Amino acid sequence: MAITRSKNEQIAVLTGGGDAPGLNAVIRGLTTKAISLGYDVLGIRDGWRGLLDDGENAPLDLDEVEDIHMTGGTVLHTSRTNPYKIEGGVEQVKKNLRRLNCKYLIAIGGEDTLGVAAKLHKDGVSVVGVPKTIDNDLSETDYTFGFDTAITRAAEAIKNLHTTADSHHRVIVVEVMGRHAGWMTLDAGIAGGAHAILLPEEEFDIDELCKIVESREKKGKNYTIIAASEGAMPKGGELKFKDTKVDAFGHKILGGTAEQLAKKLEEMTGKECRCVILGHLQRAGSPTAFDINLGTRLGIHAAKMIDEGKFGMMAALHGTKIVSIPLEKAVEKLKTVPKYRIEEAKLFYEV
Repeated sequence: MAITRSKNEQIAVLTGGGDAPGLNAVIRGLTTKAISLGYDVLGIRDGWRGLLDDGENAPLDLDEVEDIHMTGGTVLHTSRTNPYKIEGGVEQVKKNLRRLNCKYLIAIGGEDTLGVAAKLHKDGVSVVGVPKTIDNDLSETDYTFGFDTAITRAAEAIKNLHTTADSHHRVIVVEVMGRHAGWMTLDAGIAGGAHAILLPEEEFDIDELCKIVESREKKGKNYTIIAASEGAMPKGGELKFKDTKVDAFGHKILGGTAEQLAKKLEEMTGKECRCVILGHLQRAGSPTAFDINLGTRLGIHAAKMIDEGKFGMMAALHGTKIVSIPLEKAVEKLKTVPKYRIEEAKLFYEV
């Protein structure tokens, strides 16, 4: 049953964390649905930072969101800001929501953004969430929007690298985003024809990689493509960090896995090795049709959850249906690649 409300109550919406293709489709979907239900929609710029500062906001109407679903990034911009790490941050968020005359809030983001939303719900804010991460590592949803676009970009890059690797008889290590979950590397590596796939879920053996390179050489296949998650580790090794800085949620910046592995493989095999770091290319540009449609449906459902008073919930994809699940459950643990999927990928390794 819909909640009782006066006409033109206002919903605030923000996007937090890293951008993901499909964010604008979510904004368009929820805005269109919310307006059809009689709400006004206010876009909060720069994620949680926008609710901590007296910054700009963006009233959203049907004309404003008409074609934004076809573009990448987020028209509301984003930040990695944590109100719970700032003194008085939570009270400031509540104060600004009241000042802006926003009774409800829709937070679109990944593990960190939705973790804040879950806490705010407990602290009395009428908030719902939409799952966003190119890593596809949020629990309780089959897929997150942005993932399909990211693996399409990565798979295309891995596929294209076959020709240059073959031409120069090289080993190329392709570093794909993925801190603790290897979904992107797994799916992009299989689709792009990688000859080995290294994931955070399972430590890799450098000697085994050398065997793959040497086995291909003996068969007259004088090149090898290795897809490696940025969070992949050798047996007994440690994660590689670009520097010691951390973001507002305590995450260090990963980097260096592919570079270090390429150097080691060159030393051990005698073959020329190179590394390619895909980085932000994976999340850049326009979304795929899948991500546009998924984002749109999640946005529509978020507006419906507000109207039905389902606060503290997140829109999620279960099979082909969009359902509501508790935010707290969605962020309690990461969704990682199961063993059976790793074994499937290993069928295509050559040893």
